Amino acid sequence: MYCIECGTKLIDRFLEHEGIVPYCESCGEYRFPPFSTACSMIVLDPSREKILLIKQYGRDRNILVAGYISKGENAEHTVRREVAEEIGIELSELHYNKSGYFGRSNTLMLNFWCVAQSDDLTKTNYEVDSAEWYTFDEARRLVTHGSLAEEFLLHFLENYRPPEGF
Repeated sequence: MYCIECGTKLIDRFLEHEGIVPYCESCGEYRFPPFSTACSMIVLDPSREKILLIKQYGRDRNILVAGYISKGENAEHTVRREVAEEIGIELSELHYNKSGYFGRSNTLMLNFWCVAQSDDLTKTNYEVDSAEWYTFDEARRLVTHGSLAEEFLLHFLENYRPPEGF
């Protein structure tokens, strides 16, 4: 690993209260390893009775809508942007659910649940092979097992309480 500022090869050095951390002798600074940050979304239909699962990139896997946070963007904006871009739907509300680390891409995933303003799935973009609304029980059964999407969905299903009047 190399310093992100000067390119010098980093060495491992002990940092009190942190343990072994990469260190740049040239800059005299500790360099914590960088990682990407992304959002994934549990999208509820307007009636709050169904959950959106998608398939992408030619894979037969039911997953949640997700996308990377762009430079200068906050997580809430990412959630709204990604759902609008990939599904063509605006959101009426969004709430934080849970986070998790996805090791294959070195990404911290921030998961939100949100409510769609429409259940129209005719405006999905090229990134989405298919998108379907499923009942909560169907989504639990059909989401890719052993995935971070499943972990987020199960946490949501264990904790979600619809507001009065729904």
